[in-house]
Amino acid sequence: MFKHIIDQDVELRLLDNHHAEVIFQSIDSCREHLREWLPWVDGTKTVEDTKSFIEMTKKQFASNEGFQTGIWYQGEFAGIIGYHGINWANKSVSIGYWMDERYIGKGIMTKACKAFVDYAFYGYKLNRVEIRCAQGNDKSRAIPGRLGFHEEGIIRESEWLYDHYVDHVVYGMLDREWK
Repeated sequence: MFKHIIDQDVELRLLDNHHAEVIFQSIDSCREHLREWLPWVDGTKTVEDTKSFIEMTKKQFASNEGFQTGIWYQGEFAGIIGYHGINWANKSVSIGYWMDERYIGKGIMTKACKAFVDYAFYGYKLNRVEIRCAQGNDKSRAIPGRLGFHEEGIIRESEWLYDHYVDHVVYGMLDREWK
């Protein structure tokens, strides 16, 4: 099983079926926190829903379209980070992530995101990495800012979030800028 150790506290693990329970418990325990910015929370009602997500990520990995990992902090599940399908024709990808609210503010997601950007450029040899965040999601937006991404613009009413649209801020990083 793939495991990437970032430092003594943080590691990334490819998602597998035996992670479903702990992932679901994390989602369920901080549902209100996650629901503020993520449109899939209400659709995740059971461990079986989480297993279906994990199966989808396995297919993504098997078809060479990227992958999703669990983020583990001091041995505890803390969140998920992954690639939204790789665009091989344009050598680009976007990164998505979420974190259990108990682990916010420890620099964990910034470290995980840096590892994903490194892999996009050095492993996959891509040219562009993008991160999109809802305009009001300051904590999520701080991550590409800390990593030196360029704020490239706003996509108005980009995502339907339960009862309203949110604008997305687009951040981009090119291979030559990362090096």
